This record gives sequence, structure tokens and C-alpha cells, in this order.
Amino acid sequence: MKPNLYIKCIVGLCAVLISSALMAEVYPTRTITLVVPFPPGGSTDQMARAIAPKMSELLGQSVIIDNKPGATGTVGAGFVKRAAPDGYTLLVTSLGPLVIVPHLLPSVPYNAATDFDYITVGLQSPNVLVVPENSPYKTVADLIAAEKANPGKLSFGSSGSGSSDHLATEIFWQQTGTSGIHVPYKGGGPAITDAIGGQLDALFANVNSVIQFIRAGKLRVLAVAGTKRSPVLPNVPTFGELGYKEVVAYGWQAVVAPKGLQPDVKAKIYKSVIAGLNDPQNRKNFTELGYEIVASTPEQFVKYQAQEDMRWKKLIESRNITAN
Repeated sequence: MKPNLYIKCIVGLCAVLISSALMAEVYPTRTITLVVPFPPGGSTDQMARAIAPKMSELLGQSVIIDNKPGATGTVGAGFVKRAAPDGYTLLVTSLGPLVIVPHLLPSVPYNAATDFDYITVGLQSPNVLVVPENSPYKTVADLIAAEKANPGKLSFGSSGSGSSDHLATEIFWQQTGTSGIHVPYKGGGPAITDAIGGQLDALFANVNSVIQFIRAGKLRVLAVAGTKRSPVLPNVPTFGELGYKEVVAYGWQAVVAPKGLQPDVKAKIYKSVIAGLNDPQNRKNFTELGYEIVASTPEQFVKYQAQEDMRWKKLIESRNITAN
């Protein structure tokens, strides 16, 4: 190679390296979008709107929310998968699009295991088993006895087929050797309304979505499907305490990005999300509603995603659960 050409190559390479370094250093330079693959108002949307102001403060740029509902969350997730991996488009999602829906639908527009960079699991909330306040069932044992006396007749609602509360119901039936009628709704709100009104015999729901009705005496809680008691329901036993250790089901919210983030960009995003989760007012609001702040590292999230994916896949296949 001629000396002049060699020098030009070296200079060019240095320019590229310096340019790349400068681009990474100045991130972000424009608005960041948090895509929520569900309508406004739900748990995932709540987390996104809670952490956005602190993220904006730390990153020095506007952080906006873009709700893209459809196909049980896969429309929004697919949109983010196709976005540039530059840190300006992030997905704030529940567990559904990542570890449940891919096993329910014949195809989804992404591979949850390989198409995203995992940032953090922000929040989790255990499912709880509730019955109408005037229900004759005072305990889990009462409900199981009634199911065994009337197999396949008691109605259990859910926010939809394949939702975490539906899967909690299936685990409950599997572990207790009982069966019932699954009544799927289009969202948790209508299911909770019918449970309060006595149109359902029982309902699994994330504690944050029913805690206000439990406190108001409109629903009676029988047990918590968590690995430990819920801080907002300290006197309510877990299913594990009652002898059903496999009846564990958490709803959780997380942040992921299109695959291929630069490490320093990923680190900045992670730091800003954690700051949003740990904001004192956010912590207070989250914990009062029954959320547990997880704030996992990206490495912990990758392991957790794999575990959850395998667990729900096994249940869905063994119980022949479909999205219909």
C-alpha cells in the first residue's frame, strides 16, 4: 500500500471512530418515544407515564408516550422491533407480548427472545383470588370443596384468554385437581365489575387492579398467588402457605428496545428508567397500589424472560390454552 493511501486509511478510520464516540456521547439529541402496546389507563400505561418525567429530566430530552394497541400487544411490539436500535424508540410492555402471546398465536411479528435488548423488569404484581363479598366461600378450602362437589360449574372470570389471570386460573385448577368455567372478558374492568355484582363465582386479578375494591368491602380476597405475602394484604396467605406452592402468577411490566443498542446508550436508558422507578413519589404510588418495584438489571431480565417463557409455554401446551 502506498504511504499516502495508508495514511488516508488511518485518518479515515480514526474519523469514523471519533464520530461514533461523539454520537454515543451526545445521546440523546431528540425526543424519545415510549411505545405502549395497549390502550391508555392500564398497568403498563401507568408505569410508562410515571417514569417518563424522570427519564426526561435525566436524559435532557422530551419523553413521550405512544399507545399502539392491537392483537394482544403484538402490534406495538412489532413496531418497536422494526425501529432503529438508536435508543429513541422503546417498548414499555407487560409480560404478555414477551412470554405468553408468542405461544398462543400461530405467528407474531417478532422473536421475543432475539429481537429485543432487555432493559429492566420495572414492576410486578401478584395475582390474587377474589370472590364477591356476599359469596358463601370464605376460604380457598371452601371454594375447592364447592368445585369438587360441582365439577366444571363454577365460573372464573379473566381479562381475556391467555392473560396472566387466565393462566393463574389454569394453574389453580391444575394444582387443586378441580375444574370450572372460564369466562374471558375484553379487559380486566368488565370482569371485575361482574365479580363485584355476583355474576362470577371467582376471579384471579392483579392485586393492583382490585385492591381498592377489597379495601371498600366489595370483593373478598382468599389468597395471593405470589412467592410471599403482598405488603398491601399482609393478613392474606399465599397459595404456598395453603399447600399449593405452584400456584404462582405475577403480572409484570418491563422496558425493552430494538436489538442492537450501543452499550453506552443502553446504560443511559437503564439509569433513567431506574431513576423513574425509584422516584420517591412513584415508589409511594406504586407500593400503595400493590406493585412491587423490581428494577432488575438487563442481565437479570434476560434470565427471567427465559424462565418465564419456558414456564408459560409449558402450561399453555399442557392445558391446550388458546387465544380464542
